[in-house]
Amino acid sequence: MKEVELTDPYTIPYRGIYAVCDEENKNAEIIEHTNCYSGAAWSRFHYARSPLIQQARAVGNMTRYLVNTGACDLSLKASVAAAGIESVVVEDDEVSITYAGLGGGGVGATKCRALAQGVLRYNVSESGGGRAAKGTIVVPRRERVLIGIDDTDTKEEGATWSMTHNIAMALNCNESVYLSHSLVQLFPVSAKTQNCVSTVLEFGCVSKEAKQELLEDLKAALLKYSVSDETGMVVLSSFEASRMEEYSTLCRSGELTKDFAMQYARDNGVDVWLDGNGVIGALASLAWFARPDESVDLEAKL
Repeated sequence: MKEVELTDPYTIPYRGIYAVCDEENKNAEIIEHTNCYSGAAWSRFHYARSPLIQQARAVGNMTRYLVNTGACDLSLKASVAAAGIESVVVEDDEVSITYAGLGGGGVGATKCRALAQGVLRYNVSESGGGRAAKGTIVVPRRERVLIGIDDTDTKEEGATWSMTHNIAMALNCNESVYLSHSLVQLFPVSAKTQNCVSTVLEFGCVSKEAKQELLEDLKAALLKYSVSDETGMVVLSSFEASRMEEYSTLCRSGELTKDFAMQYARDNGVDVWLDGNGVIGALASLAWFARPDESVDLEAKL
């Protein structure tokens, strides 16, 4: 018989909690990387009722809350609305997030989140049992960086989706955290290697310096490991990517030229870091960040 010894039986620390903000700090996305999916699912169900929440969804083992910044009054009710996000306050390069909850929801609102990787500091009340509890965590303010990549392989070797993920994992760090990876099905053009799929990587960067270092390192890695001379790498630094939806729809519906893609990039604030023929598909991937279940379906609509 194996005797179980637990140092803290009621705490399951999150792997990480990240706050990505828009330029005006009016909207934010709170991204929670969980170690217990069912607990995160319970939170998502209840938190979605908080007045600040615009949208709550799961992407793999991450829960993503699109929120209005500011504060609200929570009316906690056991079993119905037992936990929520009370405030999201952005000050300079930090974001303070206050959670509240009843019973087990209070445990999640306090110690479980306070002990997540990347938390700068926290203030929590006692939790558990029948208590109402509250916790505030402070995390770095991040901005979203989207990187579209295509044509790293040939008909003989390579696979863009796997290589880009491995590079992103190698570059993942507190200053530039790797948030998502989507495979984007494109129209099967004549120049395809096999499946005609591009990739978009999503990072959350704490500063312009961190972003620049990330992009330089990622470009160098692509040049090192790509087996194609036509690799495309494009970058959009933006909270959302709606400006790319029209182009993506066109690219998923028919064959486009490189000249058209390059002009579209220039007109929409997208930086081209590698200008091989792959820019056509790389540009189309940007609109699908953090939507990997939909982006693989050519019939899916943005």
